[in-house]
Amino acid sequence: MNNFKAAFFTILVVVTQSVFAQNQDTNTYKEQYRLQTHFSPKAHWINDPNGMVYFNHTYHLFFQYYPNGSTWGPMHWGHAISTDLAHWKELPIALYPDSLGYIFSGSAVVDSNNTSGFAKGGKIPLVAIFTAHDPKAEHEGKNNFENQSIAYSLDEGLTWTKFEGNPVLKNLGIRDFRDPNVMWYAPQKKWIMTLATLDRVTFYSSTNLKDWKKESDFGSNLGSHDGVWECPNLFSLQFNKKTYWVLIGNINPGGPNKGSATQYFVGEFNGTNFLQMGDTKTKWIDYGPDDYAGVTWNNTGNRKIFLGWMSNWIYANQLPTEKWRNAMTIPRELSLKNVNGEFYLSSTPVAELNTLDLSPIKIPASKLKTDYLFEGKVQSGFKLKFAINHATDFSIKLYNDEGDNLIIGYDKAKNQYYIDRTHAGISSFNREFAKTVFAPKISNFATSIVEIIFDNSSLEFFGDDGLSIMSALYFPKKPYNHLQFKFNANNLVKQVELVPTKSIW
Repeated sequence: MNNFKAAFFTILVVVTQSVFAQNQDTNTYKEQYRLQTHFSPKAHWINDPNGMVYFNHTYHLFFQYYPNGSTWGPMHWGHAISTDLAHWKELPIALYPDSLGYIFSGSAVVDSNNTSGFAKGGKIPLVAIFTAHDPKAEHEGKNNFENQSIAYSLDEGLTWTKFEGNPVLKNLGIRDFRDPNVMWYAPQKKWIMTLATLDRVTFYSSTNLKDWKKESDFGSNLGSHDGVWECPNLFSLQFNKKTYWVLIGNINPGGPNKGSATQYFVGEFNGTNFLQMGDTKTKWIDYGPDDYAGVTWNNTGNRKIFLGWMSNWIYANQLPTEKWRNAMTIPRELSLKNVNGEFYLSSTPVAELNTLDLSPIKIPASKLKTDYLFEGKVQSGFKLKFAINHATDFSIKLYNDEGDNLIIGYDKAKNQYYIDRTHAGISSFNREFAKTVFAPKISNFATSIVEIIFDNSSLEFFGDDGLSIMSALYFPKKPYNHLQFKFNANNLVKQVELVPTKSIW
């Protein structure tokens, strides 16, 4: 994929090691590989984002959390808040395990109309809906060890009271019965729960968040079925002033590049049934190996903001970090695009992240025809932006003096983007890590926008105007300090923009 049939021009950008230098303001976030523009807990294990809700100008992020170690353990709901989707403040643990079990994944809603009856003193309740996972019943071989429970908060999520009538939705014998995602369906004035039920999703409805009625099932013969379905999410998007519905269904394993990944369906929803539109090929929101369990924030109006867990269950417990393990992707704004009569999800970094940008370094087309050497002081991460004509291959290579290298590019013959982390650094913790992963170029656009966000040990690739996404981790033995571009003469790159970014810590 790196053999160019035509002559190419090379830019060699030598970036000082401070490109990935750790923020010096606090000792908490100075560890090797700590991401500087992504949320991660101060310490210990994190996985799925949970309870994502926007309320009173604040974004709430709850998450699967084990406070006693850096590998998976009895699940709690951790809690962090943000007013700008960039800087996060970690709060005390929101939900602890109880007699019903561990606190597995779920969602949270703003019960503005007090349908639950939890409001007091004019305070609007936040209601969390989550899976109670009973490890004892699971160990005993029972199939009903996962049930759905609720809790409410009257102080904007700081403290929570579990409903005394839990569980509110009992399991009738489905081994995988979890991850309730709830939304308000205004046309019929009811709540809709989208629940992962083994190899499909099941829709339930309620008028009070306490009593639930089954509506329908979806997906038993659609999408990927190479693993268990998890963490579903149903929401609407506008396209040309018409409403369409999107159903996210995370799956583990069975992803396009092995392990866990996030598939989606576009269609119609009438309050009872979801009907997929168009062809039935499997579509992925992110083709990279390190984006899973992603869902959107509730209560954001027509704007849909997605966040995923930046890891993969193949090796999540083995990553070479110590005090903390795993992080979230950056928040991404979702929209629909029509490509040859077929609807696809497009993902782009939320505009709020631009507040982290430092002065851009613009490399004009005239300088792309000769070697270009850049030496300067930048911060812990950076973004690359450029418009590219896909007539020929291109590649971008980060490397250090230890022999570690990471390559991102486009293979014209296969019409694929790729990330090659075969020799990116430390990989002995799992044999599945050091591989090349691919994403198809979906559109037939001759020219498209590419944006790549680099952090200390991660990259997120947004190609084809947000239609081809890949997220990937990497662990170089020493920070990469060289950056090399290879563009074929026919690529017609107008300009490359390198934007250093500030740490959020």
